[in-house]
Amino acid sequence: MSVRPIVRFPDARLRLVAEAVEFFDSDLRNLANDLLETMRAAPGIGITAPHIGVSKRVVVLQLTTGEAPRTYVNPVITWVSADTIRQVEGSVSMPGVTEEIERYRAVRVAYQDTDGNAQVEDADGLRAVCHQHEIDQLDGVFWLQRLSPLKRERLIKKYRKLERNA
Repeated sequence: MSVRPIVRFPDARLRLVAEAVEFFDSDLRNLANDLLETMRAAPGIGITAPHIGVSKRVVVLQLTTGEAPRTYVNPVITWVSADTIRQVEGSVSMPGVTEEIERYRAVRVAYQDTDGNAQVEDADGLRAVCHQHEIDQLDGVFWLQRLSPLKRERLIKKYRKLERNA
């Protein structure tokens, strides 16, 4: 396992649609382990393979240190609730800036585990928001695209200033 470099905004790779995983082998398990280590080092609670420059549909989530990390391969949202919630979001690819985003309160996600077994998970609250955020990333939708143009430009300016001062 190793911590990999994180692709930073505005890298064009963050806007690409990730490819489906076809092989469930040791390379996939190593990728999942590297994602977990990279996410923890960032630090973050969710990460995708595109965040480290790998165009594969793999997500790792660990919302709290007390829970086991979960890996989702080829995740797809198959159901969403009618009601929504607002949650502060950010990205390991754009550290230092966050903003409230409106998402569905609950979702159902179909995915495969690292052995290729089909799984389904119902999630609500923060976990549902994380699924939507990370699956957006797999689809080439960076979280800023969910904001109004005014808020998006304000956050980009703030991020650029943070990067200059780093």
